[in-house]
Amino acid sequence: MKKNVSGIGFIIKIVQGAFIGLGAVLPGISGGVLCVIFGIYKTIMEFLAEPFRNFKTHLPKLIPVMLGVAVGFLGIANVLSFFLEKYPDPSVCLFVGLIGGMLPSLFREAGEQGRNKASYVSLYVSMAVVFTLLVVLEVLSVEITPNFVWYLFCGFALALSVIAPGMSFSTLLMPLGLYEPFVAGIGHLDFTILVPGGIGALATVILFSKAVNALFNNHYSVAFHGIIGIVIAATVMIIPFTGFVGSVTAFLVNIVCLGVGVVAALGLDRFNQRFSEKSAID
Repeated sequence: MKKNVSGIGFIIKIVQGAFIGLGAVLPGISGGVLCVIFGIYKTIMEFLAEPFRNFKTHLPKLIPVMLGVAVGFLGIANVLSFFLEKYPDPSVCLFVGLIGGMLPSLFREAGEQGRNKASYVSLYVSMAVVFTLLVVLEVLSVEITPNFVWYLFCGFALALSVIAPGMSFSTLLMPLGLYEPFVAGIGHLDFTILVPGGIGALATVILFSKAVNALFNNHYSVAFHGIIGIVIAATVMIIPFTGFVGSVTAFLVNIVCLGVGVVAALGLDRFNQRFSEKSAID
């Protein structure tokens, strides 16, 4: 019986890891938030902050999760790449809907330890800074050509989406035009993209995991509200406004995709709440 329970637990952790992998690559969903929901965020951060010290105690717990993450992450990359290439505006509208639908849960998550004036200052300042930066880049018609350095940045954003709950790496990459080539490279196992991305992700974990862990432990509300500000500003900048002023068919398709994204995100949030409540009772 104990072996059966252990086996079921192993499978559940793989499934949870698959959801985290999906959350890491799907726009609007944070792998870090799913780690929090599934109750493994603390274990991951403790392992990343002190890998040698926690190797024997934490790694066995995380192996099935890591297997699931690989399955979820690689399994969805090709699908996303296809739709972004063939149906760019509807795909982006779906992603915008997902992000918009997740905002209430992010805001609720940010206020778990209370809110104060500094929380709102963090939100508005981060939103203004990111929005200004992206507008300036667009006005100046700055085109970013993906290369080794930019894929290092993609790896940084990917790792940040796991160690900073609420941050979706697509939020940083889509306004810069880096999300599609990065995801396509992952889906096709392109090592010219995977290698710098992996280096950037590993460097981020080594350099920032302790700092991010300490930031959220000591200034949770301020840090989380700052992330929400970044998410809002970046999301506004990726909305394909031209897709709503073309043909009636295109307008309706984009509206439907937007609505589907919102409904899907709200449904996922409701499922997460029920899952959390059940876990707390058990």
